[in-house]
Amino acid sequence: MGSLAMSLVMVLSMFLLQTAFAGNFYQDFGNIWGGNRAKIMNNGQLMTLSLDQASGSGFQSKTQYMYGRFDMQMKLVPGDSAGTVTTCYMSSLGSGSTHYEIDMEFLGNSTGQPYLLHTNIFTQGQGNREQQFYLWFDPTQGFHTYSILWNPHSIIFSVDGKPIRQFKNLESNGIPYVNGQPMWLFASLWDAEDWATRGGLVKTDWSQAPFTAAYSNFNSQACVWPGTCSSTTSTGGSSWFNQELDVSGQQLIKWAQSRYMVYNYCTDHKRFPQGVPPECAFN
Repeated sequence: MGSLAMSLVMVLSMFLLQTAFAGNFYQDFGNIWGGNRAKIMNNGQLMTLSLDQASGSGFQSKTQYMYGRFDMQMKLVPGDSAGTVTTCYMSSLGSGSTHYEIDMEFLGNSTGQPYLLHTNIFTQGQGNREQQFYLWFDPTQGFHTYSILWNPHSIIFSVDGKPIRQFKNLESNGIPYVNGQPMWLFASLWDAEDWATRGGLVKTDWSQAPFTAAYSNFNSQACVWPGTCSSTTSTGGSSWFNQELDVSGQQLIKWAQSRYMVYNYCTDHKRFPQGVPPECAFN
């Protein structure tokens, strides 16, 4: 292949794999639902979602991604938020074995207790990999950064730059990984009073509606689908593509899980009487 043709291929690859930095909600997101409950403000730098008894609201990225690092600043529903779920997650929107998902869901509370961060991972249509954490700050008083790093090595959830959970690629051990299916990024605010707060014991107090959460400063370093993705073709620098937890990151995960984890499917032997899922021996 001649040098000119090679250059054109490289330019095309970079176009397909364009990364969004300091994202703009007008440019990066569409398929906004909930009517005027979803509002973009500040020249596209801020979006608010609201929930009332008639409907919730949400939005979806305009593009699909195949691996990336995604950061979203969020300010959660203040006050009595029982029954509400504020989310930022990725999904392939597939059915059956083609459904893949990486979830961060924030479960509201009416008791003044810390917000509960619910994480889950779906591979080949199968979830049931929940880990839940209390947050060590009040997420309603200001914006905090919630991140998903998804690369060929692992999925890492982080809060304000502190990793709290890792799900490793263990395909060599016969364990499915989030691989081969591009995903969109979603955010939503919806009512889940049947399970969200204390297992559904505390219901949504609609006299407190509308409930409102805010999103800001979306950043991504990612491979945009369609296109190939590798450490040499990914944009925004390749560090995220090969990133793995160093000793400091492993210590932060131990810190978060020892102090703030309140549920781990890997230790729920009552739920899995025949034995916990095989990835638990590695993660």
